[in-house]
Amino acid sequence: MSVTPARVARPETPATSTGADVARGGKPAAAVKAKNKKKVVVGATGVKAKLSGAPLLAVQLLLLVALLGLWQLTYNFAGSNKLVVSNPQLVWKAFVAWQDKGTFWPDLWSTVSAALIALVASAVIGVALGIGLALAPSVEAVVSPFLDAINAMPRIALAPVFVIYFGIGSTSKIVLAFTLVVFIITINTRAGVSSADPELLRLSVVMGANKWQRFYKVLLPVAVPSIFAGLRLGLIYSLLGVVGAELIASTAGLGQQISASSAAFDLGTVYAALIVLAIIAAAFNAASGRIEKAILRWQPPQDS
Repeated sequence: MSVTPARVARPETPATSTGADVARGGKPAAAVKAKNKKKVVVGATGVKAKLSGAPLLAVQLLLLVALLGLWQLTYNFAGSNKLVVSNPQLVWKAFVAWQDKGTFWPDLWSTVSAALIALVASAVIGVALGIGLALAPSVEAVVSPFLDAINAMPRIALAPVFVIYFGIGSTSKIVLAFTLVVFIITINTRAGVSSADPELLRLSVVMGANKWQRFYKVLLPVAVPSIFAGLRLGLIYSLLGVVGAELIASTAGLGQQISASSAAFDLGTVYAALIVLAIIAAAFNAASGRIEKAILRWQPPQDS
């Protein structure tokens, strides 16, 4: 009596792309899956954002309209304080008058150019200094107390000193903004480089990576998100430093216009200049966010 051995069912293997498929113009299954996978915005708590694209823009526009309506309502019930509160219509008229006077664009360029110059100088020196401190712990231990003490100093109080020393031109504004931003970028860069995984660094040494390769392929990619966080914060503080110097003494700039308009009780122009500053800050932040996404495109997308 013969016994027929039972057939064992083979587990099905997932279909994969072969070299012939790729040669015929096909794409590997993993690449197709990665391409079709949607990127989602995930918050710090792991909750996915429910609005994006056109619905998000619509909600933001509704919020803007609501804020303008609340502003107008506050003006209507302000009583004797209407001069201080102003309203959207008066601010718009003041903004148009500012443009007709021919000083808006020179003031805007004076503030924005000084802020950008200060930011670029702070980025170059701050990133180099932060990397150097992170790679040289002994040097960091020596200079860290001095850096912390200088960083704790209210540099805006030095604005009169800078104005007296450098004059009322652009130099004093750039120097004041630089002293505010360079420490932010330095601290963020140092923290980013120091956050590299020690196990990953040891593994790179075992695999034969030299010092330059460890820095370029391990330390720098880990530090880039922290550096960009410092740059985005530095954009705001750069504007604050420039406007602060302009409020004290300057020949041109949005801060100088705010100071002159406040002295003339022209609060409509003051609010117009503040709104322009807010728009500039938002535009800078959005641009830096896009640049950060383009540079960090190697990071895997968030899972839904």
